[in-house]
Amino acid sequence: MTSKLVQYEEELVRRIRQDLLDGYDEELEMELEERNIEELNAYGQPLSHNEKLARRQYFQELFRLQGELVKLQDWVVRSKHKVVILFEGRDAAGKGGVIKRITQRLNPRVVRVAALPAPNDREKTQWYFQRYVPHLPAAGEMVLFDRSWYNRAGVERVMGFCNDEEYEEFFRTVPEFEKMLVRSGIQLIKYWFSITDDEQHSRFLGRIHDPLKQWKLSPMDLESRVRWEAYTKAKEVMLERTHIPEAPWWVVQAVDKKKARLNCIHHLLEQIPYHEVEQPSVELPQRVHHEDYTRQPVPQEMMVPDIY
Repeated sequence: MTSKLVQYEEELVRRIRQDLLDGYDEELEMELEERNIEELNAYGQPLSHNEKLARRQYFQELFRLQGELVKLQDWVVRSKHKVVILFEGRDAAGKGGVIKRITQRLNPRVVRVAALPAPNDREKTQWYFQRYVPHLPAAGEMVLFDRSWYNRAGVERVMGFCNDEEYEEFFRTVPEFEKMLVRSGIQLIKYWFSITDDEQHSRFLGRIHDPLKQWKLSPMDLESRVRWEAYTKAKEVMLERTHIPEAPWWVVQAVDKKKARLNCIHHLLEQIPYHEVEQPSVELPQRVHHEDYTRQPVPQEMMVPDIY
């Protein structure tokens, strides 16, 4: 075995391990606060000093940006702003990860995620954009599309799920559709998450070897590896033909997942002219006690056993 091959395999193992670590970090992010960031532990092997420092910096900046997202949410509600954010990219590019970090600490009644399944037989006969319209925001709402109407320019084109006439009609219609959304008062922000061939390869291997993530790997994902170049060509055509002043594309370099999340959230915050909304002070009222009230005991057979 040549030294180059050994180095490649070692690097691949390192990246798969890093991907697994990143997945477990998602659980920590929901529990941690900045004050106990020092308690982060590695899984499997101890982290180096530089790795620990990088993780600490990542979490500190993530929490800061999430605090700004809360301010943005409050402003959106107060101003009755309407926002649509599209997240597109190859399979395993990290779209779901950044969406999770954006919505993690926000009100789901204000900030919703739309992740539509493949169209059913009825939807296939509708106007192409029709099934997306019901998910658009009302005043004071933000909607994040985890994949969007650009499926037609990507997977449908590459996999042959649409014909040439439908494909061309999409490109004739989508600029006018998006201009109409903007004229109606919706701010439309479009992100493309860009990763390399090699990075997607290692992330797919990580999913194969992680039992908690194997469900993410579909037959369509595997086929996308075979058709890498076809997806590249489709992406290039899509960006060229749908990059309009009213709704431009923004490309996120996503080989480094953590940097991609921070860069995307930081950029998103810059796109919306929000400011901190002054909130009224909240005082907890005293609970009212009634002398004739008696709490009824819960039958033991209804109790969940204390296993832990």
